[in-house]
Amino acid sequence: MAIDVEKILRPVDNPIPPFPPKYMMLAGGEEMVIRQVSREDIPDVLCHVEPLLHVERDYYDVVAARLISELLAYYRYRVQDEYVLVAQIKGELVAVVNGRLLSKDVGMSYHTVALRRGLRVGAHAFAAKMEYHLDIIGQKEVLIVAESPIGFRRWMIEYNLEKRFNMAHELGGVPSWALTKELFNKARETLVVGRRPVPKHLLEKAQAAILPPTDPPKAPADLLAATRSLYDSTGTALMAQRWKQEGRL
Repeated sequence: MAIDVEKILRPVDNPIPPFPPKYMMLAGGEEMVIRQVSREDIPDVLCHVEPLLHVERDYYDVVAARLISELLAYYRYRVQDEYVLVAQIKGELVAVVNGRLLSKDVGMSYHTVALRRGLRVGAHAFAAKMEYHLDIIGQKEVLIVAESPIGFRRWMIEYNLEKRFNMAHELGGVPSWALTKELFNKARETLVVGRRPVPKHLLEKAQAAILPPTDPPKAPADLLAATRSLYDSTGTALMAQRWKQEGRL
């Protein structure tokens, strides 16, 4: 009975071409590899995303919680047509991006999480994700939302996304924005970088192990640094501390 029910619950993925690995030189002189990972690799990614649940800054906690659920759903065969790409520097995990196919022509961007700040690794990984949807799979557009001001600047503004407010996104049902193939082509020269094939030694290092990030985002030691003001919506740590002092918690 359990086996028969599992056949009903488990979605059947549609065949899509794999993401061909690429690499690029970052501003700091390091070489970064972006590649696709399989379900078997997901536990090695999850253990590095989980600590972000405790980082309120820039909505890392919200994004991490949702990304973990998406990775688990993929790992446990509870979502259809999802993929996961990782960015690595000498094996170190520096970014995770994922999404899925909504239909033959429309993609659904899930999350872009940078585990190292300051080198635009998240922006490069996002561009690779869009390249996957629009160039490699051959879709017409990708639905996108942002959960932080940084994400809004990176995606909606830099790519000049079109509104698709009649379409609810799977991330909370909020209105979608869309990156079309035409918009992607306009942004290609300035926002899409990287080369193929990946040199053998770089690819082998990345495939050997998903190493922990050396400088991941962390919760600030000083709670005052978690917020710009008491009324900043990202400053819940400071507000919770004051509520506790006032006996409201």
